[in-house]
Amino acid sequence: MHPNIATITLNPAIDHTASIPYFQAGAVNRVEWEQIDPGGKGVNVASFLTDFGFSVTVSGFLGKDNADLFHQFFAQKQIQNQFVAIAGKTRVNVKIIDAAQHQVTDINFPGQTPAEADVADLYGAIANLAQTCDWFVLSGSIPAGLSPNIYGKLVAQLKAQGKTVVLDASGEGLRQAVPFAPYAIKPNIDELQELIGHSLSKGAMESSPPDAVIAQAAQTLVTQGIHTVVVSMGARGAIFAEADQTLLARPPRIEVVSTVGAGDAMVSGLITGKLRGLALADCARLATAFSIGALSQVGPRLPPIQTVESFIDTVEIQPL
Repeated sequence: MHPNIATITLNPAIDHTASIPYFQAGAVNRVEWEQIDPGGKGVNVASFLTDFGFSVTVSGFLGKDNADLFHQFFAQKQIQNQFVAIAGKTRVNVKIIDAAQHQVTDINFPGQTPAEADVADLYGAIANLAQTCDWFVLSGSIPAGLSPNIYGKLVAQLKAQGKTVVLDASGEGLRQAVPFAPYAIKPNIDELQELIGHSLSKGAMESSPPDAVIAQAAQTLVTQGIHTVVVSMGARGAIFAEADQTLLARPPRIEVVSTVGAGDAMVSGLITGKLRGLALADCARLATAFSIGALSQVGPRLPPIQTVESFIDTVEIQPL
């Protein structure tokens, strides 16, 4: 039987995607087509995991004034909804896809500030979820006005109850949570450099840090008690580090339709691999296949399962 999974999204968003060929800042731009999706990192992870047959419950903070889109989506995907309803609207993030220039522009809004009573309600909802859920995914930004220590507190509480906690966050929220050693984290290179407090590039002429240097930084985090560290590097692939091995998963060259949800897909693939009992190399292949699938779609969605799994054999694994 599959374990129950909960994803916590403190700052969900409605993703409003607009296709604008040859987009120009400071000019009049005409939209070719648009798409509106309920989003937020934990919502995306829940959606992807549900596609692969897992039972998932979502929680976090959701603005009352525009919650219908989320409610319809959760009902359609059979995702259990335990979001805490708060005053106001959930933020709308704008994604501008410029296929002609192979660019995606993100305009992300800060989101509503939950009241103290809302935060207390969230802790209560998570305590209830801990009675039935074995895995927790904490992901995304922290709303303005909320203390960045919230992820650390949640990791500590859930680990004390024997739960497996995956954290996909950045900035101060990630930094304050790392000492509590979540089971897995997935920073990108910029987030990793911010976390460790210095650049990993050896000189000003280096456009990006060498794989071996990134791997060493990831291993340093593993020694602090984190079981799995995944560092996503865009088209270069991702580095997967655990106590006994570190490897690079390199995807094939593909045409990127949209980057929305690609990181969340990688988190979902990692969790799927772990729950299937796969070795790290096979987890890395599957996580990368999930990410390739998301990159081939508009908005946070995956192609059919068979298509995602067909990508597995295209991923090159290199020990580091």
